[in-house]
Amino acid sequence: MSKKTTPASPPAATQTTAGYRAWVLAMLFIVYAFNFLDRQIISILAIPIQDELGLTDRQLGLLGGIAFAALYSTLGVPIAWLADRKSRTWIITVSLVLWSGFTAVSGTVQNFWQLFFARVGVGVGEAGGVAPSYSLIADYFPPEKRARALALYSLGIPIGSAFGVIAGAMIAGGVVSDNLDWRAAFLMVGIAGIVIAPIFKLTVREPARGGLDKAAPTAEEIPADPVETSVPSAASPSFFAVLALLAKKPSFWFLTFGATFSSMMGYGSFFWLPSFFARSFGIGIVETGLLFGTVLFIGGSLGILLGGIIGDRLGAGKKSAYAIVPAIAFFLAFPLYVAGILAPSPVIAVFLFIIPTGLGLAWLGPTLSAFQHLAPPNMRAMASATFLLINNLLGIGIGIYVLGELSTILQPAFGDNSLRYSVMIGASLYVVAGLLFLMASRTLAKDWEK
Repeated sequence: MSKKTTPASPPAATQTTAGYRAWVLAMLFIVYAFNFLDRQIISILAIPIQDELGLTDRQLGLLGGIAFAALYSTLGVPIAWLADRKSRTWIITVSLVLWSGFTAVSGTVQNFWQLFFARVGVGVGEAGGVAPSYSLIADYFPPEKRARALALYSLGIPIGSAFGVIAGAMIAGGVVSDNLDWRAAFLMVGIAGIVIAPIFKLTVREPARGGLDKAAPTAEEIPADPVETSVPSAASPSFFAVLALLAKKPSFWFLTFGATFSSMMGYGSFFWLPSFFARSFGIGIVETGLLFGTVLFIGGSLGILLGGIIGDRLGAGKKSAYAIVPAIAFFLAFPLYVAGILAPSPVIAVFLFIIPTGLGLAWLGPTLSAFQHLAPPNMRAMASATFLLINNLLGIGIGIYVLGELSTILQPAFGDNSLRYSVMIGASLYVVAGLLFLMASRTLAKDWEK
């Protein structure tokens, strides 16, 4: 007589309703929007901060780049190691409280070094927000919907950034109240993030890891020369085990460094374009905030959404599309960015910047989805953190600083237009990014986790 077995209950993620998955994605999006709101708000507040504290472009580049990126990037790896083993929702909650608290502290500083270390604190907190969120989304949405889900999540970048720029400009510009300044802006957005944290923790459940992934590949999914990559889902691999897996997958590294080159320009332009509008066109902080906020909101949102939708549709039939779609977007972004930089008026510049801003962010949905398929479920947070370590350390830390340093060097020759030429030179990084993504497209299907 055979022994009767009881079927295992389905993973938590497969038992959730579409409405609840939408709620989870909405909460992750809100947290991510605060992530970018708190880091981006300094770009518009740089104008009054520079006036009050007497800072140079070089110092502003350090505040926006190295101060934030150094620990933000490096701490992401051990936090992701923890996220592959412990509650991801708790990690995100604690991180949100921490970075929001340091954002509020930024409003109390009196000199460059105090603000520098406050921004370091913001980076420490934000280190625990992104990689665990990628992993959660992969466990709430099936493979064929992940690029769109990750694209919707990534809308936190343009929307959070746009809100940070506009809100910061309104508060610091005296529109909200004559008694408020740049310090009040930091305090208000920091406290708002702390309020969101308990709502997130109480309403977002921890799903089963890998519950929505296929148990076995179909015949057409098996490559001609398969690579031994999978590990048992119950294992808890070390960081070096994750690196050993990723070392066999060249597409991971081409995607990572391609995204990094694009981020050097993307983060750099996000930080410096408000100052470019103010200096090159001689407009005030409120008008600058509204114009650049419009660019971020419209251009960034459309680019991310379209990139995710197109990536899912084309990627379903051909895995290389997850890399080819962003590559084409990068090649188109470069000349359009140059046209925007050379625009004769702020209104024309806004219209010209909208398209390349969207193209420069179209990589997020398809590329982040691809990353979730280049490692097994119990390695996803660590694989994402490895990508984020490189992308953020160089993209934020180097990109923002280099554009500020280049502007400082060009200042004697070009005066207030030095930022114009600094950003224009930086736009060439999109060409490098496009070439690296094309190289990734050649091995992506072979490296796909089966």
